[in-house]
Amino acid sequence: MNNPNIEIINPDIIQGKIQFAIFDFDGTISLIREGWQQIMIPMMVEVLLQTSNHESQAVVEQVVRTYVANTTGKQTIYQMIRLVEEIEKRGGTPLEPLEYKNRYHDLLMDRIINRLEGLRNGTLTPTEMTVTGSLDALKMITEAGITCFLASGTDEKYVFDEVDLLGLTSYFKGIYGAQDDYLNFSKRMVIQKIIRENHLSGPEMIAFGDGYVEIEDTKAVGGIAIGLATNEAARSGVDDWKRDRLIASGADVILPDFIPFPDLWHYLMMEE
Repeated sequence: MNNPNIEIINPDIIQGKIQFAIFDFDGTISLIREGWQQIMIPMMVEVLLQTSNHESQAVVEQVVRTYVANTTGKQTIYQMIRLVEEIEKRGGTPLEPLEYKNRYHDLLMDRIINRLEGLRNGTLTPTEMTVTGSLDALKMITEAGITCFLASGTDEKYVFDEVDLLGLTSYFKGIYGAQDDYLNFSKRMVIQKIIRENHLSGPEMIAFGDGYVEIEDTKAVGGIAIGLATNEAARSGVDDWKRDRLIASGADVILPDFIPFPDLWHYLMMEE
């Protein structure tokens, strides 16, 4: 396969057996929440700078960036649990994690409300708010008879709404988002559930994601993991930080977006 935009990390992928596909949502398909880190990180830094024993702003910012990066892909509540721990380390008295999660979500909504409204009233199209080529890739996969699922770390009620606004609901047999009972939801649990209920063995399942969680969980059960090193702001090119992290997590293939996907799909399905 001679496509310079497809980086094969694992040349020993078992081909021709895919029956089920799992997709991450934000950053893999959807760009509605692009820039969420620019909301979460300053909010957390501001909270930590209010504690009695905090470091310099530069040090606090680095601490926050690191743990936000290390939890990207998990449910938002885990980032807020970590914030609570960091507040306590610095002599503060934190609120409950859910209160910080709600504060963050209100700030995020201020950033993305115009995107949501644009999709609702037709001034924005799904193509403008999705990773390049992702809509065509979903169509190609489902037309091949592959059963698709979506698993997101965003709260389920928002995932349902945003998937619908992008016109993607019909592509997925199941859509899973974060639950208030966060201990009983994870992408790992979703993947294990899909495998158990459909009696899958490893290479029958493929997963697409831009975070380490879905990649690690897929490789843990022998599936094929496609890392999307998407540059969400520019909508083209590779995000090197994502790429390095996805490779470290075990991704079999790295894509910058879904433009080169048809060539990859023919390769994975052993088609001419």
